[in-house]
Amino acid sequence: MAAAMAGILAALPTAAQADTLREALAAAYNTNPTLAGARANQRATDEEVPIQRAPGLPSVNITATHIEFLRQSANAFTAPVRNLGVNTQLQVPLYTGGAVRNGIRAAKERVAAGQADLRATESAIFSQTVAAYMDVLRFEALAMLAQNQVEVLDVTFQSTSDRFEIGDLTITDVAQARSRLAVAQGDLRTAFANLVTARENYIELIGMAPDDLQPPPPLPGLPETVGTAVVTALENNPDLIAAKQRAEAAGFDTEVAGAGRLPTLGLFANSDYSNFFDTLGGPIAADFVQEEVTANAGVRLTIPIFQGGLPAARQRQAGARETAALEQVIVTERDIIQQTRAAYASWQASNAVIESSQAAVEAAELSLEGVRAGNSIGERTIIEVLNAEQELLNARAQLVTARRNAYVAGFTLLAAMGKAEARDLNLDTGGPLYDPTVNYERVRGRFWDWDRDPPPEATSTRTVDIEADDDLIGPVLAPGEPQ
Repeated sequence: MAAAMAGILAALPTAAQADTLREALAAAYNTNPTLAGARANQRATDEEVPIQRAPGLPSVNITATHIEFLRQSANAFTAPVRNLGVNTQLQVPLYTGGAVRNGIRAAKERVAAGQADLRATESAIFSQTVAAYMDVLRFEALAMLAQNQVEVLDVTFQSTSDRFEIGDLTITDVAQARSRLAVAQGDLRTAFANLVTARENYIELIGMAPDDLQPPPPLPGLPETVGTAVVTALENNPDLIAAKQRAEAAGFDTEVAGAGRLPTLGLFANSDYSNFFDTLGGPIAADFVQEEVTANAGVRLTIPIFQGGLPAARQRQAGARETAALEQVIVTERDIIQQTRAAYASWQASNAVIESSQAAVEAAELSLEGVRAGNSIGERTIIEVLNAEQELLNARAQLVTARRNAYVAGFTLLAAMGKAEARDLNLDTGGPLYDPTVNYERVRGRFWDWDRDPPPEATSTRTVDIEADDDLIGPVLAPGEPQ
């Protein structure tokens, strides 16, 4: 059965490999669609700055109108039959009550908040990747332990049957051995199913099948005390940074809403061209000018007097949303403190479980050796041997799980502290790390109406061509044993 297990694992797809945790994280960084989508959404947020700036910039419009006068007044002896009018209008805002200025400030704060959100998304994807990587290692180890247990119990069952044949043991001993073997065979099938699930989670996050995963490297920068962890988290956690910047943006939104009651001032210039196509003047059209150009310019001051309470309602509404944003800062702060303390406690507890599990494995191995020796001379029963074998399996499984939990909890702690991003892990991603400020600097000052980017396209890898691991659900029972 061990050979069958090795054959199944060797037959799994290996076209694209990520053998180390650093390679898995780099693959997720480059190809994960959730992270790529978050980057695209941030680029959309960047555009809010030029959108908010546009109402404060000069605007030019040209309107062309062709009119056919189908029926004239009986007294209109000189009315034209048709007219082409072209109007050119220039508007230059000088003062908008602070609406444009504060709108730009709010947009910039939201850009900064979005950049923090992007950090949080990256950190979350990495945390999920680490968990998926460690789950594959854990369930591979648990499957091997379950496979080994089937082999051990099969040997125990065979030896018990042989001793029963010579009258050394009873049918009860044989039944106990067979029962434990059947349970172990079922556990092995479950272990393989769990391994398939873990591998599929890995594929979903990383975009490739796991192949010969190596033990992970030590985690960098873990804190010595929970207090240090909390202080670092409150300074660096991207979720908290984003919440604070959204609260700042909400404050500027309140100012924008209040600007609706203030005067506005702007310059304007108009030019009009008319062409009557020699139809102005009727019978005496030759006495009239059939084309003309006029122009005017001036200053326009608008002073709102009464708007039905609309500006006040908008400002009160914005103020309430600002209060909600300030409360959300406290919500996020509480959540981060809870996450950090819980992750630290889980990390410490898992490390303690590792130590106790290692001691338990050593003790269970020694106990099993003694019970087997006692059984060989008739001082121990078969059920005691079976129990000792099960205790050893449980201790080994607990050790495997504790090692996984300790690593995942440690990485979760780093993520809560804002220290689990590509820049913190020194990942080799095959190129420079994604910098959201590059796109922001590229678009923040643009004002040309026909300035466009290349057509949108997805850049993440698909997993439709990665074969399923159905073979892992295959031959897990010992030959000749009950299904």
